[in-house]
Amino acid sequence: MKKTISLQKYLVYGLTLGIVVLWLVAMGISGLVVQHELNETFDNAMEETAQRLLPLAVLDILNREDTSTPQRVAPLKTQQTGFTYLVRDNKGNILLQSFGADLAVFGSRPIEGFASTATHRVYGASALRATVFIDIAEPLAHRREVILDTVVALVLPLLFLIPVSLFGIWLLVRISLRSILSYGRAIEARGAGDLSPIVLEKLPTEINPIADAVNRLLERLRLALESEKRFTANSAHELRTPLATTLAQVQRLRQAVPEGPLRMRTAEIETSLKELSRLSEKLMQLAKAEGGGLLFNAPQDLAMLLAHVVQDVRRTASAPIELTLPPTEPVLSMIDPDAFAILVRNLIENALKHGAPDSAIEVSLSSDALLKVVNAGAVVDAINLAQLTRRFVRGGSRAEGFGLGLAIASAIASGVGAEWTLASPATGKTDGFEVSVQFVLCTK
Repeated sequence: MKKTISLQKYLVYGLTLGIVVLWLVAMGISGLVVQHELNETFDNAMEETAQRLLPLAVLDILNREDTSTPQRVAPLKTQQTGFTYLVRDNKGNILLQSFGADLAVFGSRPIEGFASTATHRVYGASALRATVFIDIAEPLAHRREVILDTVVALVLPLLFLIPVSLFGIWLLVRISLRSILSYGRAIEARGAGDLSPIVLEKLPTEINPIADAVNRLLERLRLALESEKRFTANSAHELRTPLATTLAQVQRLRQAVPEGPLRMRTAEIETSLKELSRLSEKLMQLAKAEGGGLLFNAPQDLAMLLAHVVQDVRRTASAPIELTLPPTEPVLSMIDPDAFAILVRNLIENALKHGAPDSAIEVSLSSDALLKVVNAGAVVDAINLAQLTRRFVRGGSRAEGFGLGLAIASAIASGVGAEWTLASPATGKTDGFEVSVQFVLCTK
């Protein structure tokens, strides 16, 4: 069986994943933009620092008596930004350096403008006609740390966004699909007994064409079924009278002809006409079973109806029928009495035809409206068991019949909302066949 996909789950997970992916893409782009802007900000800070320090360094050098000895500036709290610098002449001689300046970071010759090494960003500027140079260096690790903190600040909201988005999208999709789910349940509830149009308000615009197509399909199906039922009922009804007349004439003819081949042929014709008459009766029952009107306007006592039907069938039954009824309390249901009689009669006739010869047929009705008809006989395999309620389908038995009895009973059970179950072997036995019909019980 092909695995189905839930539209609700698909939308919830898909939209949530889409939001997360878009957030990550936006975060990546934002990270690149932030990195670029931070680098510009840090470069501007280095340039501004150099422009401020260079005049002070030049003034200090000009006022110094001994310019050959480099001076080291004491550490200041403002140096917590990570800047270190060197002041050199155009020959590379160090005139002034900040505390903690690593000479390996700076090149052997001073520079002007920006340059990068593996570990530092360096900026150089000059004064006094390129005779005094200042080089400022900043560790790249400091910049990476700031950028990493910024990216983390962008990622952290995602941890909160994912569950919130998941719940919000789930709630929105569930509310949006509520009308579609109701429409699906309405379609599922439809059956052969109810092919009326499905009318639901506030369906999404995209579903309206589907709803219209389903209603048109239901209407065509209803007309086709009604046409079939009318044809079946009319054919059976129109055949009943001429069949009865012809059968009476053949019976009179059989009595009038002498013993011999002609009388035997007349008997065969009589048998065929009786079979046609029974088929006509079955077709009329099938038309009633599928034609609606199976519910009565008042509750009916199933126990009393069952007792009358069994008593009537016993007169012509070829095997004993054991009837088990509940205590004196009535078993009430809204099924039409005629429909119930047709159902029970077909179940008992099926058991008599296909059950083991001379074995009793067990018919029982429980106080909760569960009807069971059990007969002994060979076990029916699962494949044939699933096909028995179809029209003109017979089991492996060689008994006479048209394959309509269980189809008629099943149609009536479905029409009144009863649960229908076939079992072989019968419950608690190693052989036999069992039909269970759970009717809808109603109170007085």
